[in-house]
Amino acid sequence: MVSYKDLGLVNTREGFKKAIAGQYAIPAFNFNNMEQMQAIVAACVETSSPVILQVSSGARKYANQTLLRYMAQGAVEYAKELGKNIPITLHLDHGDSFELCKSCIDMGFSSVMIDGSHLPYEENVAVTKKVVEYAHQHDVTVEGELGVLAGVEDEVSAEHHTYTEPDQVVDFVTRTGVDSLAISIGTSHGANKFKPEQCTRNAEGILVPPPLRFDILEEIERRIPGFPIVLHGASSVPQEYVKIINENGGALKDAIGIPEEQLRKAAKSAVCKINIDSDGRLAMTASVRKTFNDSPAEFDPRKYLGPARDELKKLYMHKCEHVLGSAGKA
Repeated sequence: MVSYKDLGLVNTREGFKKAIAGQYAIPAFNFNNMEQMQAIVAACVETSSPVILQVSSGARKYANQTLLRYMAQGAVEYAKELGKNIPITLHLDHGDSFELCKSCIDMGFSSVMIDGSHLPYEENVAVTKKVVEYAHQHDVTVEGELGVLAGVEDEVSAEHHTYTEPDQVVDFVTRTGVDSLAISIGTSHGANKFKPEQCTRNAEGILVPPPLRFDILEEIERRIPGFPIVLHGASSVPQEYVKIINENGGALKDAIGIPEEQLRKAAKSAVCKINIDSDGRLAMTASVRKTFNDSPAEFDPRKYLGPARDELKKLYMHKCEHVLGSAGKA
């Protein structure tokens, strides 16, 4: 058993309280490798933002659970080396079983998500409650989910989304004891969040997706005032990255994301954690593709992963400063 406190990590409890009071959201950036982690930490130190280092089940398998533990500890020390001891949480994204959540808690995660949203309601309540009971013994915070997000990301996949039912939230939160709740109000996983026919074109000819269901968010806030809310699938899919990828041999068709001004609006509510994964993948892929196209003889990984890391850092700084409002809150 490894305690996250020995690694220098924090759970989300205090951070979420501050975020709700300060009307900002803490970034939850997914990472799979060293370059992504370096970019996240450097960006959040430079903007003085708290951060949630987010690991999916697939990323855990890819990176190895033991290495991840030391990478998280390294992230804390790296931040100090860069000059700021920012709050860092290591969080399991979309844990699909009690066993996976328990394993992560035992390996030093300070926060876990149990996603039972695909299960019948009573089964979701039961598995979430079981995870909460174990996690709270170790002062680890737990995120649950109500409603289903469409799209594909890692091992999470759904054809259609189901909006969160405000009538269920009080019962779910009360019976499970979760510390935060992921809801479905129109965001979705992956880079292809919407079909073009679902969108309208703005004055610049850019496809704009249907707006988020802020009416559902407001009703949920009314039912559970001050309770921490989480938005998944909140990448904006910057079109400049899509363009670079496609100009350099890629084939990203109809990649459409969530407009940043809608995320900024959400961050001013009880939404205190916003998950961003696809945007990081796009930034990294755009940079790597461009390097390979511009320098086809290049084979030193540092020469293509280094610029990709720099692009990631730039993207993450932008998110902290202009989208989530978390800059200066560490």
